[in-house]
Amino acid sequence: MYIAHKSDDERKQMIYDHLIGTAALSAGFAVEPFKSAAEFIGLIHDIGKYAPDFQKRINGSNIKFEHAICAAIETEKLAVDNQSRIIAPMLEYCTAGHHTGLPDGGSLGSDENSAELSGRMKRAKYYTGSADYSAFAEEITLQLPDTGGLFKLLTDGLNIGDTCELTERYAFFTRYLFSCLTDADFLDTEKFFSPEIERDLSSNFDAVSSAVDDKLKCLSENSETELQKSRRDLLNQAIKNNTADDNILMLNMPTGSGKTLCSLKLAIDMIRRSQGRLKRVIYVIPYTSIIEQTADSFTTLFGKYADILQHHSNHFYDTESESTDNTSQKLRLACENWDAPFVITTSIQFFQSLYHYKSSSLRKLHNMAESVIVFDEIHLLPLEVLQPCLRGVGYITKYLGSKALFLSATMPDYSKLFDSFISQCSYKELIIDKSSFVHFSKCSYTDLGRIDIEDVIAKTLDYRSVLIVVNSRKTARDIYSQLSGNKYHLSTYMTPADRSEVISRIRKDLGNNVQVTVVSTSLIEAGVDLDFEVVFRQLAGLDSILQSGGRCNREGRRNNGEVFIFDTDEKSCGELSLRSEITKGLLSEFDDITFQECIREYYERLFYNRKNIIDKNTISGKDFFSGGSLKELPFRTYAEHFEFIKDDTVAVVVNNCPECEGLLEELYNDPRAVRRKLQRYSVGLKYRNEFIKLLETGRIEEKHRGVFVLTDPDDYSSETGILIDRINDIII
Repeated sequence: MYIAHKSDDERKQMIYDHLIGTAALSAGFAVEPFKSAAEFIGLIHDIGKYAPDFQKRINGSNIKFEHAICAAIETEKLAVDNQSRIIAPMLEYCTAGHHTGLPDGGSLGSDENSAELSGRMKRAKYYTGSADYSAFAEEITLQLPDTGGLFKLLTDGLNIGDTCELTERYAFFTRYLFSCLTDADFLDTEKFFSPEIERDLSSNFDAVSSAVDDKLKCLSENSETELQKSRRDLLNQAIKNNTADDNILMLNMPTGSGKTLCSLKLAIDMIRRSQGRLKRVIYVIPYTSIIEQTADSFTTLFGKYADILQHHSNHFYDTESESTDNTSQKLRLACENWDAPFVITTSIQFFQSLYHYKSSSLRKLHNMAESVIVFDEIHLLPLEVLQPCLRGVGYITKYLGSKALFLSATMPDYSKLFDSFISQCSYKELIIDKSSFVHFSKCSYTDLGRIDIEDVIAKTLDYRSVLIVVNSRKTARDIYSQLSGNKYHLSTYMTPADRSEVISRIRKDLGNNVQVTVVSTSLIEAGVDLDFEVVFRQLAGLDSILQSGGRCNREGRRNNGEVFIFDTDEKSCGELSLRSEITKGLLSEFDDITFQECIREYYERLFYNRKNIIDKNTISGKDFFSGGSLKELPFRTYAEHFEFIKDDTVAVVVNNCPECEGLLEELYNDPRAVRRKLQRYSVGLKYRNEFIKLLETGRIEEKHRGVFVLTDPDDYSSETGILIDRINDIII
């Protein structure tokens, strides 16, 4: 009677049953040629529980016993030839970390008391007596899986001495197997403790396809302007070219050309053509401000035919849902592993899940396999993590049978980076004939040069609907204070709830042709579906300027819209400074900055100037890995340094509505669920000094274990957000 788990009502799950069940699930999650390895780690991962010390512990003893390392010890013993010795550490990382996360490998000199894999294995090699787990042999026969297929995949196409590519592949394969194991382990355990839980979500891709086609047909029949006709022609061109077997497809379409609906059509077509091989669509969006917009449109269009999972900070599933079919509960559970037909998530969530070391994040990775993954606004990938992001997408499509679709109105030329980092991957542009792009030039771009803010404001008086986009929150607030008439302000120092409300009001005013002036930071640039008569954009990167221009004369109903680019005395630094300088040069060289040649030149110069940054920050880089044995990979160290967006943000709750007040009252009862819901009513302070300033002056207080709340309601304005520099009733 070797027990793996015991419930409160004294039901017992035997180790043998748990290992067999986990092995079957793990193998089922994996694609070839990973299946045999996934099955093996599922079968061996808990053999340490056969030790008398563990059996005492599960029966109530306080004795400590590290059972997870035992499987790694046995795996090392089974590796008897060169090929298996190369693959074995991959399996050891997975089994040793199935509770605490993928560990750093360490080195031969690692201290035996360390948390590194090598140190832990040194300790476990001396297990005897009550720590002897050899009783597993009574029930489980272990045989190292056939490593031939996996070894071939690992070394395929490698040049002699290409340790970087070998290391990156090895790390990715390890994370993937770890994902299969940890999700299988969790689900088999869940089935024992809570057999009543249901997780299956439904989809009818044929019905979804019909709904999308009906929408496109309706738009096509109503094509009146040249712009609308060109939108239809680009869609047809993309559909026609969506036939190749390439790993990565690039959909380069101008702002306002219908990229979102087009990409949805392409993704569904890929799913249906695959005859069941492709299982889901994952939509990856850079900002939560446009995720809700996309999710709402998808729900309206085909929500009754497929369950749509939203996994981002502005959405939560009520744990007390009274839904008769329990769909809300199933979607909440699917946030753990993305086992859903449609997933809408953020770029941060996607890539942090890909490069984390913890099982709670990596559980999703195996469900990125055999999927169509759509990356909206792909040009917004930060340069610091551009290489690992491109590698990750390349490996998912090359080795896990997925397809990637890159979307952008300002598509970078990634060809050189693809060839450098994922040379085994094939890629293709879906829009070859770009002659119709001219019909999306709905506005002219004029460089005003350096100009005072007061002069910019004076120029806005000549127009009925105006958007002003600036580079900093302070500038946005300063301009807003000087504006008159019907005006709105948008920045990240407003809560998501207030931003959503303001965008809704702006859209209503524009629809009713009400005079309106909006000042915003760059958050409005990516996919926010608004249409202004004129746009004023502070000098920034060319991609930002063109994205801002996409909010001008969006539907082409006016003869021409105008975008004015202006510079100020405001100092920029770092990445923004470089991008602005490149753009300034291009403004003097090109008569029309919307030309594809100009966009290509912008990214060419940007990537050249940031080559050193792009080339590093990978697990194989010298900052993390010395290039030694594959048993020394720094999984945990690299994961802790991988930041998709580098900032020092601290969330502060703004208690300015009854819903937020109610959540704060519930905080002590269900802190984890409430924290997530509170994000909708929180502002992320980007700079640590701002947080310290508010904390030291008593303007924020810690409500409960890292949940900070603004103490004075006058320190927040629903119009302009949190007021960092407010002194009593004076804002400086």
